[in-house]
Amino acid sequence: MSLIPASLPALSAIGVVETDVPDADIPRRRRDIVSDIVLRPELVEGLQGLEQYSHLFVIFLMHRSPPLESLRVHPGHDSRNPPVGTFAMRTRNRPNPLGLAVVDLLRIEGNRLTVRRLDAFAGTPVLDLKPYDHYDVFTGIRVPEWSNSARGRATS
Repeated sequence: MSLIPASLPALSAIGVVETDVPDADIPRRRRDIVSDIVLRPELVEGLQGLEQYSHLFVIFLMHRSPPLESLRVHPGHDSRNPPVGTFAMRTRNRPNPLGLAVVDLLRIEGNRLTVRRLDAFAGTPVLDLKPYDHYDVFTGIRVPEWSNSARGRATS
């Protein structure tokens, strides 16, 4: 008997991403992108108190991701990098195309949250928001060498 549930509850979008940044620029500009998350009006009450946080987790559906072709790929499609599994990468190609971003919360006006660092396309469905707090901060993290070199960071 498998412990993996046969079905899951249905999810619905709580909002949608609005940005003027072209899709092709999203990956390389992710650190400075300013976007709006437009929440469904009936959910505005759930924002109460969120303005006290500087950062949020945004969980979104990467609804335009291509179908998953392989569970192993070369990071950055660079054959010099060792092949790794999908779960070892921050790729759009996943069994469940969910995105997760930590963003700077700039302001909340009505049902509109303005954030920085959200690497999602215009029209992307947002599934949930969660506050980022001290519990979520880690230092001294370990990442593979290919990850550092792909991002132009020195390895030690």
